[in-house]
Amino acid sequence: MIEIPDYLSHLNADLLERIRSTAQLKTLPKNTEILREGQYIKVIPLVLKGLIKVYTRYKDRELLLYYIQPRESCIMSFSASLENDPSSIYAVTEEDTEALLMPVKEVRSWIADYPGMNRLFFNQYKQRYSELLDTIQHLMFDKMDKRLYKHLQTKASIKNQNPLKISHQQLADELGTVREVISRVMKKLETDGLVRQHTQKIELLNW
Repeated sequence: MIEIPDYLSHLNADLLERIRSTAQLKTLPKNTEILREGQYIKVIPLVLKGLIKVYTRYKDRELLLYYIQPRESCIMSFSASLENDPSSIYAVTEEDTEALLMPVKEVRSWIADYPGMNRLFFNQYKQRYSELLDTIQHLMFDKMDKRLYKHLQTKASIKNQNPLKISHQQLADELGTVREVISRVMKKLETDGLVRQHTQKIELLNW
């Protein structure tokens, strides 16, 4: 029997029982691709432990959209599943992750029958919309040094990790640019006393 997390205990007792009987608890190793563009969505994840990176890709460029942290689900997967549309995003585990996988056909009936399930997802819609506006603002108005430093701060906070074990290429992928740009901007951040670079690691100073 699947143990339901405490933060879902406010849901209707019948709904909790249906989640227990139909959802699957799964451990996903780091760097596991769990969704790719064009796939039809069969399950919606609710992260219990770990971290999932959600991003989009155009030609050879990637752009980070958001992270799914514990207590969160994938809103874009949820949205696509309601209309049985193929996925427009990629999702990869950034750390070893434990997730509750809820079958799409069940979730569709749950949101019709239980208002609590609606609140669970639509509260996250609000959060993701705010993050999207923030991302657009950074893309339009911030120089790359500010974008990169903010991204490093966010990543360090989410992972609770400093120094960060990350490469210039990975940062370029996440910010939708090329490695040469990241390397140049990292030198500026280091000169400004904001970071210190180690082999495959970046330390945020005064973090």
